[in-house]
Amino acid sequence: MKKIIVLFLIALWAASPLFAYKILYAEQFYRLYHNHLYQYPDDSAENIYYLGMALRSDFANPLNALAEIENEKEWEKYRYLFYMHVNLRIIENYIKMATKFDRQKAYFYNAPWQDANIDSLKKARECYVYASNFWDDAQDWSDKASASQFAWMFLEDIQYWEDENHRIQEGDLNYGVIINRQLERVDRIIKEFEAMDENTY
Repeated sequence: MKKIIVLFLIALWAASPLFAYKILYAEQFYRLYHNHLYQYPDDSAENIYYLGMALRSDFANPLNALAEIENEKEWEKYRYLFYMHVNLRIIENYIKMATKFDRQKAYFYNAPWQDANIDSLKKARECYVYASNFWDDAQDWSDKASASQFAWMFLEDIQYWEDENHRIQEGDLNYGVIINRQLERVDRIIKEFEAMDENTY
């Protein structure tokens, strides 16, 4: 008898509707962003999608923000830091995706797969170019968050974002330099692969 009751309860539970909520706000999409132990291009693409949706969505009420907000100025700075931080995470994910297609060197023994290597490097180059577009936005939002009206304001709950902002303003964090260096290297390796012929291997 007990088994029948247990089976009946399980069947009743399985048939009941699942309670879900619609994801509407920037903070909700941001919370879907996550790091994997092993990063594959699909994982990076998933994160880029969630972060992109966070940039395009409205903010939740300040009561549901990712930091404690006490006044309108803090709310304004919070939004600037959020946009800056999300742009930085998108950059990182594009760079992670690029590393899966990138080749650090054009080895002579890879000549038989010359076309495949060139295609792969071009995909890596695209990822670096996309990342560079988001760097411009991250700098703009960092400049807004560093305006004189926020000079003595520090949001402790999002200290990491504040640190990123400070590093950008000081020049310690500069994805523009990193990405340009990677683009130059990729272009050079593509040329090396294109120069290979039947005598290379």
